[in-house]
This record gives sequence, C-alpha cells and structure tokens, in this order.
Amino acid sequence: MEPTVLLVRALDLVGTFVFAISGAALGVQRRMDLFGVLVLAFVTAVFGGITRDILIGAVPPASVGSWHSLALAVVAGLLVFRFSGLIDRLQHPVLFFDAAGLGVFAVAGTQKALDAGINWPMAAVLGMISGIGGGMVRDVLTAQVPTVLRADIYAVAALAGALVVVVGSAVGLPSTAVALTGIALCMFLRLMALYHGWRLPVARSGD
Repeated sequence: MEPTVLLVRALDLVGTFVFAISGAALGVQRRMDLFGVLVLAFVTAVFGGITRDILIGAVPPASVGSWHSLALAVVAGLLVFRFSGLIDRLQHPVLFFDAAGLGVFAVAGTQKALDAGINWPMAAVLGMISGIGGGMVRDVLTAQVPTVLRADIYAVAALAGALVVVVGSAVGLPSTAVALTGIALCMFLRLMALYHGWRLPVARSGD
C-alpha cells in the first residue's frame, strides 16, 4: 500500500473515532438512550466521509464497504456512554473532539481527493466537506442550527487545513508533516474561535 494511501486510511480511522466521540458526547448531554447515543456517534463519524467518497466516485464509500468505521463508532459510543462522568470533566468535550475530528477529516479528505485526480480547488472543497458533513448532520439530529451556518469559524478552519495539504502536495513536502500541520492549523483556528471569540462577519438587517 502506498504511503499516502496508508496515511489517508489511518487519518480516516482516527477521524472516525474522534468524531464518534463528539457525537456520542452530545447524545449523552442531550440525555439520549444508549441506542440514540450510538446512532449519533455513527452518523457524526461517517457522514462527511460518505459524502466525499460519493462525490469523487469512490463507491461504495470506505465507511460502508468496511466494518471498521461501524466498529470504531460503536466502541466510541459505548465508551462515552459508560464513562460519561469522565468525559464531562473535560471542558467542552464535544467542542474539543469536534475540532480534532474536523482537522483530521479535512486533511484526509483533501489528500484522498488529490489521490483520485481531483483538481486542487475542488480537492480543498471536498476536504472541507469531509470535515463539516458529520457535524452538520449531528447538529440537525439534535435540533440545533448547524455550527457551519453560524458565525463561528468552522468551515473556514477546515478549508485552511485543506489548503495546507494542497500546497504541501504541490511543492512535494513529506505527506505526514503536511497532514500534521494541516490538522494543527485547523484545530488552532477552531479552538481560537471557541475560546477567544474569533468570528466571521454577521449579516445585519437594514434599519
């Protein structure tokens, strides 16, 4: 297996687990039963990747063609459900794990799109979609306005991480270093938005 393919697969699995934790943690906060927590964990973990794979013609999507994503989501959901008290001790656990998953999936999605021969602007967009898709569905299922539609820096953070991968690939930098840099940048922007109030301009109605 080629190094970049192996890297994408590893990042996909890491992102699946991390996003599943964020979905399950939100389910626990909303006092869902075990089945609801597991469903939310799975949907959050796989929806962005499924959307990306369908758009680049990689069918069946990786998370559907293999049992690994389902297993990771179930394990993450069970762990969060069982140790919900420990998770709650972390400050804003859903937001932290969501930021981590956002960065991992944005980077993995961009690299997979590039490997599939997608041009660089659309590869970056697909990476962003990979990152934001699961969180959007999670928010809708829990009756929230999706984070990406609010002023918080979310999709922009994912796009920034994706562009790091595009630039790194174009100049031939080591894929692992590029991936880690993209993830770090995405997480930095997202966490700064959360803890320091970085926001995009908000539309204002006329007087």
